[in-house]
Amino acid sequence: MNVLVPLPSLGPPRPATTELDDLCARLHAAGLGRGAFLSLVLAGDAEVGLSAPGRDWSGSLSGVPHCELVARIEAEFRPRWIWWSNDTATDLIAGGIRVATCWDLAAVHRVLFGGWRTDPARIWASLAGLDETSLPATGQLELLGDPGDDGGDPAEPYRPDGHLRPEWLTGGWRRSADRWATWAEVAAKACGLQQRRLRADTSPERAGRRIATAQSESAADLLCAELGHDGLPVDRTRAEEIIGAYAGPRPESAEHAIALRTERDDAVRAHVPGIDVDLRSPAQVRALLARVGIELPDTRSWRMELFRGAHPVVEALLSWRKAERFATTYGYDWLDRQLGPDGRLRGSWTGCDGGAGRMTASAGLHSMPAELRDSVAAGDGYRLVRADLGQIEPRVLAAVSGDRALASATAEQDLYAPVAATLGVERSVAKVAVLAAMYGQTTGAAGEALKGLESAYPVAMRYLRQAYDAGRDGCDIHTFGGRLVRMWPTAPERRATDARRATDARREPDARREPDGPSQADERAELASRGRYARNAVIQGAAAEFFKAWAVTVRARCKASGARIVLCLHDELLVHAPQEHAEQVAQLLESCLDEVAGRWAPPGSKVRFVADVSVIERWSQAKA
Repeated sequence: MNVLVPLPSLGPPRPATTELDDLCARLHAAGLGRGAFLSLVLAGDAEVGLSAPGRDWSGSLSGVPHCELVARIEAEFRPRWIWWSNDTATDLIAGGIRVATCWDLAAVHRVLFGGWRTDPARIWASLAGLDETSLPATGQLELLGDPGDDGGDPAEPYRPDGHLRPEWLTGGWRRSADRWATWAEVAAKACGLQQRRLRADTSPERAGRRIATAQSESAADLLCAELGHDGLPVDRTRAEEIIGAYAGPRPESAEHAIALRTERDDAVRAHVPGIDVDLRSPAQVRALLARVGIELPDTRSWRMELFRGAHPVVEALLSWRKAERFATTYGYDWLDRQLGPDGRLRGSWTGCDGGAGRMTASAGLHSMPAELRDSVAAGDGYRLVRADLGQIEPRVLAAVSGDRALASATAEQDLYAPVAATLGVERSVAKVAVLAAMYGQTTGAAGEALKGLESAYPVAMRYLRQAYDAGRDGCDIHTFGGRLVRMWPTAPERRATDARRATDARREPDARREPDGPSQADERAELASRGRYARNAVIQGAAAEFFKAWAVTVRARCKASGARIVLCLHDELLVHAPQEHAEQVAQLLESCLDEVAGRWAPPGSKVRFVADVSVIERWSQAKA
């Protein structure tokens, strides 16, 4: 029997046949409308807690499948759902429900406080200004102890010190219907505190931008849940053909696998007879190359590429590496584990890497060898619509720095051409110089070209220099969208902190040091590394925010056509669209780019963002 279990404001329960209707009527009475916030917690398949912040309304409903309830509310109100993480979205998607918008507390926490960890205890403690070193323990001993031994009321979610109660954090909120609603209230309060922080101590323009980032990041995590569920369409037969071309036939046994491995190794050793080398040891491979007259600081493939033709072993090593990668990482075992019987390759997606904010994916989705792209194919009656943002990072630099001269260069489809003309250098040199400015290279051809950039684009270069100086000094930085990117302490800074703590604790600091201590050169190198990280993070982070804003806009606009995003790869989108709508979706991708650029870039920036868009049957058909 369905049971409506309300808080006092909801009144007495109604007959089972009218409970969902009654709930929606009460939401109407509370003034819930399109885009209004509504907190949701799922206690079970048919147990839900809800809370509408600012409307003095909370309630619980039991007996109605949560997907049915959410579908009804989504259709009737289309609220902005509040939840602790996209685990809730994953549960709904598994039940066939996809909502339009949400406020993901974990995603917004990463914007506000940086880092990766986003459990409810940490989210609440950060918002409430509580010391994270006193976070409640949630281990076995805590669970077996007396839940009320802290002097508070165990029926309440908060301890006397303000932290969330461990028993609630480990699932105790599921014990009763009134607790479901209370836990939804806690999430709603956290949402309100996050919005307050996003708006605090800043201009209205920056506050609006930070709120927009929070909404976009939440939608990106919603998209991640959908990507993990839908998967990437892959032609298994073609994938096995590609793997076989590099790694050989599928091993029939462990012994056969060893024989194939030996065969691959022997193809390299044949070029250096009499030399026994472990090809999986970079040190031994480097020594091998030295013995044939090729001295390298490391054995990265791009370095060895420069010595093709110098000795046959170099070509053999490069071929071996590709074959080994297919055999060990992207081989038959990988395909069997990751590719479902429906022909979809699935991995876990996250909207933020814990640093500057780039999307990440497991199952090799972000590092798949280019050769395998020919196996990524649209299903029958579908096409892939691929779009790749052009020169996104320098265009972002022009926008966030406010450099009008660089913004003028973005008017061209190829930004590097006008930059090259301004600097009086070849296009290839201009490209190296611009990328070097963002990634911190200062020597060689890039170093000479950088001098020209300082003169031609002083505002952009000053923006990068300021980020470098802040990072070098150990100051946390913020991206254009407001994401906090934390810096790390250097070894001397850590020792100084330890000494201060020891003094504060009225004990002598530990005088032990590393042998001879770090050299000044090492310390300078560590500071410079931190500066380069900050300089790149302000651009890479802003570019990630722009890309995700574009992706989630495409997600929303594509819904009517039945098209779905199936891959987000750094600056590239891959959409699986019904064949009859493919051209329309391609146009939509470009119009969404213009829409996002118009609201993301600072007013009057006049920065042009471009994308290469194509309708294809296989990913390999897209222009590289």
